[in-house]
Amino acid sequence: MINSLNKTTFDWVIFTTTHTNNEAEQLTNDLIGLPFSFLQSLRMGGIGSKRMIIEETSQNFHQYINKISDINYANIELRPQGIIVLLNKGLNNFNWVIPYRQLVIYKTDRLSIHAQGKYICFKKNILYKENKKFISKMISLRAVDQEKYLNHAYE
Repeated sequence: MINSLNKTTFDWVIFTTTHTNNEAEQLTNDLIGLPFSFLQSLRMGGIGSKRMIIEETSQNFHQYINKISDINYANIELRPQGIIVLLNKGLNNFNWVIPYRQLVIYKTDRLSIHAQGKYICFKKNILYKENKKFISKMISLRAVDQEKYLNHAYE
């Protein structure tokens, strides 16, 4: 089934990853590339963020976050062609897969990640400050990816 799927047909890609899901893993790899190798990760100074507090989400995410007054956390993993936002709801895990070409990042009084008509806003607190280097790295990787598309457009 995965071979027949077209990357451009996905406008909302979120997977349940509580248990091993080979199809989700394969589709993630197809959309945003294989995970960085251990050596690449070391050279980059890490490819995963520390956890950040979710302050607000679009309506579409309400089923993936805790509804009661629990604090919701998320982490971000870098891939060669995109990111994965890792969410936890109780004992369940969810991955939001975002190719760089769809990723929009706003840094205002909070960090906000937008893609596919959805968004997650992270609180700017001590956890955000611990992730400043990571966020800069994510923005740089996105810019490099965007430049590839611009160079292809002029060829």
